[in-house]
Amino acid sequence: MLDKNAIGRASPPFLNEVEKGAIRRFAESLGDYNPIYYDEEYARASGYPTVVAPPTFPASFSSAADLRELLGVGIKSLLHAEQSFEYERPIFAGDRIFVATRVSDVLERTGPAGKMDVAVIEDEGRDEEGNLVFRARRTLIVRAAKENP
Repeated sequence: MLDKNAIGRASPPFLNEVEKGAIRRFAESLGDYNPIYYDEEYARASGYPTVVAPPTFPASFSSAADLRELLGVGIKSLLHAEQSFEYERPIFAGDRIFVATRVSDVLERTGPAGKMDVAVIEDEGRDEEGNLVFRARRTLIVRAAKENP
């Protein structure tokens, strides 16, 4: 079982600078060719100050968090199960977003293969003025270490 003491462990905020090229490459990787992700003129005509990042773009952000340290497990033990995003405003090219990560919960659940540990990780992104831009929530399954026969 994951250590319940992991709940509340957090990283300091880490700066992510949002670039037009990164937005374009991210949207291309999704196969999403909405012009607000590529064309600054189109984005402005649509009421935005510049190109807009796709809704799942914060999944590409870095944080100062080392999940191995926060959870006390090896990174190869973690399986990404689910992720959700909540926004206060869209993310734009040129934004400077500070992302802080924390462990919000540690659970034990029963699945088809038996009991498994689950960690819930929350990321919070704030702009340079400290205003909340987004919150993301990831659910990770912690695979049990295989025993040697």
